[in-house]
Amino acid sequence: MRRSLLVFATTAGLIPLFGASVCGAPTSLHASAPAAAPLAQESLSAGEREQLRDLARRAEAELRTNILPFWLKHTRDRERGGFYGVIERDLKVRKDAPRGALLTARILWTFSAAHRRYQDPEYRKMAQWAYDDLLNRFWDQENGGVLWTVKASGKPLEQRKQIYAQAFALYGLTEYHRATGDKVALDRAIAVFRLIEEHAYDREQGGYFEAFTRGWAVLPEGTRSVMDTEEPKSQNTMLHIMEAYTNLYRVWPDALLRRRLVELVDRMMTRVLDPNTKHLHLLLAADWSPRSHRISYGHDIEFSWLLTEAADVLGDPALRERVRPLAVEIAQVVRAEGLDADGGLHNEGGPEGLLDASKDWWPQAEATVGFLNAYQLSGDATHLRTAQRSWDFIEQRIVDRESGEWFWGRDPKGRVIAKQPKAGLWKCPYHNGRACLELIERAEKLLGGRGPE
Repeated sequence: MRRSLLVFATTAGLIPLFGASVCGAPTSLHASAPAAAPLAQESLSAGEREQLRDLARRAEAELRTNILPFWLKHTRDRERGGFYGVIERDLKVRKDAPRGALLTARILWTFSAAHRRYQDPEYRKMAQWAYDDLLNRFWDQENGGVLWTVKASGKPLEQRKQIYAQAFALYGLTEYHRATGDKVALDRAIAVFRLIEEHAYDREQGGYFEAFTRGWAVLPEGTRSVMDTEEPKSQNTMLHIMEAYTNLYRVWPDALLRRRLVELVDRMMTRVLDPNTKHLHLLLAADWSPRSHRISYGHDIEFSWLLTEAADVLGDPALRERVRPLAVEIAQVVRAEGLDADGGLHNEGGPEGLLDASKDWWPQAEATVGFLNAYQLSGDATHLRTAQRSWDFIEQRIVDRESGEWFWGRDPKGRVIAKQPKAGLWKCPYHNGRACLELIERAEKLLGGRGPE
């Protein structure tokens, strides 16, 4: 399931539990005026404050009583180590299914971030389990970096070096270091950064290439990536390199890392983002020429807030001022073109209108954060109400009240997408867990404390 690629966030200082349009429609938002000044705590109305408390309360309850317990209970292979490759919607375990570095790296990030927030020993144990799995099962001892997949037995399967997977390995290792202080984890994250820079960085055009052989040789032209593309660059890979580099820069403010992150932020804004439509080009040639016409609303809204985060971590006031109105405008366009009347976000559109009216789980998670981010940046309460509508849709249509965790999504007729797994290579606790942590943290920042006033 290739469109389910995605992303990360800061979770420091999160608050504890607070008590017990139609796609393709014309829009003039592409020429909208710059956003208002960022929201100040004292400017919040009583109604907005209550909305924020409610959103954070519900997000934390979902995180701690559903999402994290599901992964703790069902996903670890106690006999062979690591995580089961596939768990079906009915919780049937496919013990012989291949296992992916991506799933392990995302579990590593999620439980590291949760432990850093809550200091829960069970979260720490789960993060350690994922850390050991990443290094023992997927790490290439000879060439460095992580393999894409292995068999259930641990024997390497798809051995090429997918840069998307390297980015998530870097991301998870960095977060584990932030949560535990483990110096070896940071050293591994830095090693992955150097491998990406040595082999994947495009020294002529900037940006990053998609994939290499196990030994980091260039793949023959036209080789189809495990990401289901023959194009040399994608927004998805570069979006998550930006995310991972942002997290690494928090703990390792290296000069080269900073230069590359600043450059990547600029390329994402000027080459990957279409300046007219404010949608990301999903696939690109080496010279940045667009190679696709589809629109991924989930990636657009995810980009809007990850872009803001990168600018904030870099700490450049001029970059922040450049990013802020753009992030708000992207959120406005997504709301106008991709959001359904029921509050759910459609998967994909294009110049001709809606192309995929399904509503997968991860765009819904990204929508809640992206619209709340737009509210923080602009002070426009419309974005806060949209974030709350997104969460309402999640609770009513995406959360699995019977088996736990979230459904893969809903099809265009509103039916649960039954054939996709509850856990697997792409289905993980990263998007929904991160969204919950982000909602809590952002509510805390806006309310100015670690609990109700």
